[in-house]
Amino acid sequence: MGFEARTGFFAALAAYVIWGSLPLYFRALDHIRPDELLAHRVLWSVPTGLAFVAIAASWPTLARLLTWKTLGWLCLSAVLIGVNWMLYIWSVSAERVMEAALGYYINPLVNVLFGMVFFGERLRWAQWGSVALATCGVILLAAAFGRPPWIALVLCFTFALYTVVRKHIEVDGRAGFVVEAALLSPFAAVWLGYMVGAGEIGPMGRSAIDIPWILASGPITAVPLILFTIAAQRLSLSAIGMMQYLAPTLQFATAVLLFDEPFSRLHAAAFSLIWIALAIFTSDSVLGNAKARRLARAARLT
Repeated sequence: MGFEARTGFFAALAAYVIWGSLPLYFRALDHIRPDELLAHRVLWSVPTGLAFVAIAASWPTLARLLTWKTLGWLCLSAVLIGVNWMLYIWSVSAERVMEAALGYYINPLVNVLFGMVFFGERLRWAQWGSVALATCGVILLAAAFGRPPWIALVLCFTFALYTVVRKHIEVDGRAGFVVEAALLSPFAAVWLGYMVGAGEIGPMGRSAIDIPWILASGPITAVPLILFTIAAQRLSLSAIGMMQYLAPTLQFATAVLLFDEPFSRLHAAAFSLIWIALAIFTSDSVLGNAKARRLARAARLT
């Protein structure tokens, strides 16, 4: 493994470990209202993102995003990621981390479906089988939860739609993140100001102990996204695809082992179907990419 590949591997590993550990961070702040924590997360993401743009000297890239067309698309992506963040924070406070983890397990399969719908990509038989198995797993989980797993579905579909929008406009990860946070920040500031003015909350949590945790919300949001961008530039899509299940696996383990969320035989059967679907999907992706590389090499030699 060369230097670039090693850099990409460790960047992806760090990003997914941070994402997978987020339930621990939000649980430590579960005495803070989810909407209050979301507002802080948005506001402190702006200076953090600007710091990364400055480090990378990406000011020209940031300036190129300030067109009406691009800003329109980034408004949409900002709304999608804002809804995703809010629901995830709420799911941790409501002790439904397992359901949130489910959303990120099935996200790759929904991405495949969206690729077919929005970009004309074709699904192979193995991919159709993966989607069918995962659908059966979701139906079983609905029976296990006693309700449709709407948290998982909303998290999955908002992030998948976010991916579609970002793929459509193809903007730099750091610059796009800054613009999205900046677009959301006026609403976050107004809402936070309203709650502080009404005496419902303090400006920085409930006590001085909360201040460093709240300030950390910006880096915790921005750093894994930047690390993921670094990894995506240095690793193959198949490698990224295989590593992306680390985050929901850590979240799932946290829910069951640390937060003691219910896990019955029906839960086990449902997650088994989803894990089998993901194994088939990942194997098919790896084999498909390998075949594509062989065909590309053969074409160059002829």
